[in-house]
Amino acid sequence: MPKLKGHKGLAKRVRITANGKVKFTKRGKRHRNSHMSGDTIRGLNRPGVLSRAAARTLEKKLHIRVKGAED
Repeated sequence: MPKLKGHKGLAKRVRITANGKVKFTKRGKRHRNSHMSGDTIRGLNRPGVLSRAAARTLEKKLHIRVKGAED
């Protein structure tokens, strides 16, 4: 059986931590931020951690074992 290829577009957008959690950059910080408060923009600086349900879906695309934020 041939090797399974992971989804390259998704692999570029997420990072897997040493514990197997999935970190990603939050959306909405690139442009059109002048109406946002400073607290909102600073909140977008912190990386997001994927939920357990979304992590299970991601496993199917990347073909690796990952944990969710609640694990």
